[in-house]
Amino acid sequence: MNKQIKIWLLGNTGLRNPNRIQEGFSVFANSAFVGHLHSRENEIGFMNLLDEKGIIQNEEGKDSSGSHARKWRLMFAKNGFIYPQIQKKDGRQEELGALDDITPFGRSFLKADTYPAVQECYLRAMSVEQFPMTDGMHYFSPLRWLLAIMLELEKRTGSSELSRIEFALWGHTTDPSYNLQEVVDNILDLRQRRATTTAKRSFDKKEIAKRGENYNKKPDNFLDYSDMNMRYLRISGILQRKGRGLIIVPTKHVLAEKLAKTTASSEPIMKQYKLLCAGAPLPTDDAEVSKALLDDLIQKMKERHILYDISDLPLNTPAEINIARQRLENILAQTDEIQYANDQRNQWKEIRDYMTLLIKGGGKLIYDEDNAIEVPKDETPAYLEWILWRATLAIDHMLNKPYEVRGFKLDSDFLPVSTAGGGKGDLYCEFQDFTILTEVTMSTSSRQEAMEGEPVRRHVSDAVLKYDKPVYGMFIAIRIDTNTAETFRHGIWYAKGDMKQRLDIVPLTLRQFQKYFVAMFEANEANPAKLRELIVKCESRRDILEAPAWKQYIDATVSEKASEIIGKTIAHKDSEEILIPAGAVVKHDVFGEGQVVALEASFDDYPANIIELPYLRSLPDEVSFCPDGKSLLHDRFGEGTVCSYVIVFSNVIMRLSYPKAFKDSLLTIEL
Repeated sequence: MNKQIKIWLLGNTGLRNPNRIQEGFSVFANSAFVGHLHSRENEIGFMNLLDEKGIIQNEEGKDSSGSHARKWRLMFAKNGFIYPQIQKKDGRQEELGALDDITPFGRSFLKADTYPAVQECYLRAMSVEQFPMTDGMHYFSPLRWLLAIMLELEKRTGSSELSRIEFALWGHTTDPSYNLQEVVDNILDLRQRRATTTAKRSFDKKEIAKRGENYNKKPDNFLDYSDMNMRYLRISGILQRKGRGLIIVPTKHVLAEKLAKTTASSEPIMKQYKLLCAGAPLPTDDAEVSKALLDDLIQKMKERHILYDISDLPLNTPAEINIARQRLENILAQTDEIQYANDQRNQWKEIRDYMTLLIKGGGKLIYDEDNAIEVPKDETPAYLEWILWRATLAIDHMLNKPYEVRGFKLDSDFLPVSTAGGGKGDLYCEFQDFTILTEVTMSTSSRQEAMEGEPVRRHVSDAVLKYDKPVYGMFIAIRIDTNTAETFRHGIWYAKGDMKQRLDIVPLTLRQFQKYFVAMFEANEANPAKLRELIVKCESRRDILEAPAWKQYIDATVSEKASEIIGKTIAHKDSEEILIPAGAVVKHDVFGEGQVVALEASFDDYPANIIELPYLRSLPDEVSFCPDGKSLLHDRFGEGTVCSYVIVFSNVIMRLSYPKAFKDSLLTIEL
């Protein structure tokens, strides 16, 4: 097989994630660029619109030519969502449809409101044979061709699994002009030789160099394009991840067999485009095939002892049968997600590593030649929600199901499709005695408070009203803006009817959460009670510290609590000083109820040594508490120490020494 190699591309390097296409296409469908996406002016305009809507990040106007828009246009057309440009040799444009206008299939794609529905759209698009073959006469479907390879592998080995290096060298480098048996022979030969070597990375490089002798572009493309092509293939729903490679989804085996029966076509490309733009038929549109798929799925669910009920559904037409199948697939997916959730406690090191990649802003970590993890730089918001979801699953003991915790969608490999939709919190974790609502953001600028301050408090408020148990909020970001910390320090929200709520929301950096998360697992003490201990301790001084000092206190507390867990030490809470918030209500067994209105402090640089400061609402602007909650810092007089608090009772004003008087059994503080 020494013919010149041409790698087929299902996507492009500017749009590696097909999960982003629907969101961008929705923006396009509601814009003035429908039917007008080919001039340079419109390309730049659409690119700027994508940037404005947050679909892409055109950093500092880096792309001024509109190339981003051209890449999106290419994917819209390749999948049949808009009418592609017809070459003169293939026919007239008007015979197909107006250039760049939305097709009937594109309208169906916009209406796909579930992930399985989106997958089916891609499956229909990928089933069309529109990729030219080298003979200049035939067209092929990469998906159908690859399924034929994998089914032949399964026939010979018992498994359809195709590894990353096998796909790189003999998957997307071949087409139906190759002999199927010889392609599989080469895959199995590669597999056998690779299994006997200990230096797999070196082996792979030599094999790529050898295969690259018949390829006139960069050898790096073999692996780089593999990752992108496999990601597009997986969104069809018929293939899923196996290590860094692919395997046929067991419940879609019958469908794979039907699709693989034809891989190439001699029909004119105009006919293929018409099929693509109208919505290509699938084998599941046939009653016999859809029934066979349903029966196969029922058998697999029985083998796994999964309960189901479709007795209320008619099974007379292909559409009705497919509705029943989709119900069972949803039950199966939920069952698989529960099993995935149960395994997360064993995956805490991988979760830790994903957090590290997110802290860096994305990237890849390669464990070995066959195992790696990656956070695409343009998908960090989705991965941040996803990894915090996995972290809470690892901590375990939740009453709600894993799919009830998250607000975002997953693909068949349990990877994030997108971030959670607006209107509700990111992660709702209900435990036996309390609930934790986790909100996350990749934003680190001063806009963080403007974007997150209101919705986070509103979501926590809604949760407080919903759950008949304490609700704690965790706000996690790469960096916490001080203004955001100030908003959550007060945590005030007025619910319906002007009901005032004081919300418990603690801002943590991802690095701080990671430190505590790792400590819990290293000490084998990962449980929700430990997480609540951290939250309660972090918020204990929010009333007496200003935002910068509170951030310092939170950081110190995380380090202290993490060390405490690892060292198996016991915190001596009785030795900690009682902290008095501004305006605190004090109850005395003799004098009744009173309120803190001022404090007296000693400053070394103040001439009279002792100074009285108002403390009903807060300290004066020139004075602030240090992170320890006991010492003071004055702009003019430097460091100081609290000596006493001035308390107004109904019949007397008293100065009670601090901390001695506040440890008196006759006195209690309402915090």
